[in-house]
Amino acid sequence: MKALAPRWIVLLAAAVLTSGCGLETSYEERAETPSQRGQHGGYGEQREGIFGSGGISILGGEDEEEPVTGGSPIAVNSYLWRASLDTISFMPLTSADPFGGVIITDWYSPAEVRNERFKVNIYILGRDLRADGVRAAVFRQRQDPFDGWVDAEVNDETATDLENAILSRARELRISGIGG
Repeated sequence: MKALAPRWIVLLAAAVLTSGCGLETSYEERAETPSQRGQHGGYGEQREGIFGSGGISILGGEDEEEPVTGGSPIAVNSYLWRASLDTISFMPLTSADPFGGVIITDWYSPAEVRNERFKVNIYILGRDLRADGVRAAVFRQRQDPFDGWVDAEVNDETATDLENAILSRARELRISGIGG
């Protein structure tokens, strides 16, 4: 009889831990039209978990992060996101991840200088509209007749100028109320 006690404890613990799990319905079953998305909990939906809507706090205190609200699938500051896309709109995009806040362009050659090309990576670092909320990395290559495309030095101010242009555009969008 003593050997059965640990099995029952393990089974009871497994039942309690998996009781919060359930079958998820597909998105199509929850919302038939875009107008119903908000009614049925579309993007950004916060479901109540096994420990309630606030979860469980191990160290105590309140969660200070801004909750993800319905209607916006972007996990970073929407003004910085939109401003970044607007600022580099002339360059072809390779990847744009609104959840991770990373935008990567493909190589772009200006019409004036065909033997040079540029690539930009933009990182949006949070949900707040702050000067340190965006970082840019600029890469440059020159075409060598013998070696093909070769990495070239980029002026240190180029990334800073790009970040400032994004911040200026984000301020414009915030003032006009677009992109928020």
